[in-house]
Amino acid sequence: MTSTSISNKIAREDREDEGEGGISLRHYDALNPSDSFETGERKVDKSTVNWGSVDVDVMVKIFQSFDIVGLTSGVSRVCRLWRKAACDPINWKTLDLSKFESIFIKTPIHPFVYVASRSDTSLTRLLKVSLHLSQGSTQCLIFRFNLYLNDDQLAFIAESYGVVAGNEPEMCPQLRRLVMPAWNRLTKSTICDAIGKWKDLESLTMPSISNPTYLLEEISKNCNNFRELKIMGPCYLHLADSLVEFLPRLKILSLRCALLWKEALLCILEGLKNLEVLNISHCLLIESWELDEPMVRADLNDESILKAASGLREFLTCTKESCPLCMRVVEDEGFMRWYKYEEGLWKQDEVSSLSL
Repeated sequence: MTSTSISNKIAREDREDEGEGGISLRHYDALNPSDSFETGERKVDKSTVNWGSVDVDVMVKIFQSFDIVGLTSGVSRVCRLWRKAACDPINWKTLDLSKFESIFIKTPIHPFVYVASRSDTSLTRLLKVSLHLSQGSTQCLIFRFNLYLNDDQLAFIAESYGVVAGNEPEMCPQLRRLVMPAWNRLTKSTICDAIGKWKDLESLTMPSISNPTYLLEEISKNCNNFRELKIMGPCYLHLADSLVEFLPRLKILSLRCALLWKEALLCILEGLKNLEVLNISHCLLIESWELDEPMVRADLNDESILKAASGLREFLTCTKESCPLCMRVVEDEGFMRWYKYEEGLWKQDEVSSLSL
């Protein structure tokens, strides 16, 4: 099924599904009619306020305090004013799905996860309503590390951003940052098609993949403003070589909390001439790791590393002797199992522009 047919299929269902399973407006304390507030010298009960006549700017301000569940739960269908406020671009500049996770089980064969159909259905409905209300205004899109999109969902996102009522779907010219750490169920062709439509993409958070060449080449061809990358997973020499070959203008790179080969680090430091910031905090730096052999740890204070890093504006490392996060990385052998740790830990980064 093509992305266009997916978009058309889902668009036909919009009126049926919009708002299903959302949060009722009465659950929000800000609009609880049992409360009252002071206005000047008289006390006004909120139950007497005609919320349909409130200034649209006031409603936009109120809706800014809503999360995505609140915004998609039906507030846009109350009246025209509320719909206008709900669709204001300021509410959709960042579409944050970092609190949503798939219902899944691990499997021994590719794609190594099985996602329950009801989980896919719920995510698709949430995406439909969100993209319909955002009207292409989202600049930052965030997915959780265990939210496993499928090809149809990613194709729909890439096709639907920028949809204008009454017109054909446009692409996604405004998307500048994408945080999508889980790619298990996505195919190469779908990822490439999506990247090809996000011309203004500047920042990407992604997993480590065995064949990064196709992705980095696609970014190089289509995303002229691309400047920062975070890889959540091991960094090996082939990945480093691909970074140098296809992203020579990269400014910021974060490899934190991962297995990092010394030769890959040196390749990055010597090959990315425009790199300004490199974050390898809490990395497990190794010389080598052969099958059935123990890891050979590398020294971060090695003269060759320090010399190669001297041209960076910031070279971020962890210098604590007993860092709990470094110990976790060692325990997980450089393949962080984020689900075991505190909620939100995976969002952190020593580079402020990459932290969530």
